[in-house]
Amino acid sequence: MLNQSIAAADPVFHALADPTRRSIVERLSRRAATVSELAKPLAISLPAVLQHLGVLERSGLVRTEKVGRVRTCHIEPAALNTAEQWIAARRADWEQRLDRLGDYLEQQAVQQERTT
Repeated sequence: MLNQSIAAADPVFHALADPTRRSIVERLSRRAATVSELAKPLAISLPAVLQHLGVLERSGLVRTEKVGRVRTCHIEPAALNTAEQWIAARRADWEQRLDRLGDYLEQQAVQQERTT
């Protein structure tokens, strides 16, 4: 089960690993935009922007639609659910481990008080 959740989250984490793609996702989270609008503030070529958008589309984070010569990009926030669930599971594991460590340390402190 763990390997399946990791494999399902891999494309999203891969897509978000790049700062340019994170910037695109951030901008699309505010509103839909055309490829040209997305490319304007970036210091990369239009073909490079299209490659980044391809990665984002394959991960499911972005959906594009073409009307005539204009390609408009939209964010797909539901795609983040897989990554969010994976992170939440890791957080729960670590919180449980830290709780057990806290209990153990408390028991050690009580035992040490009894011996002194």
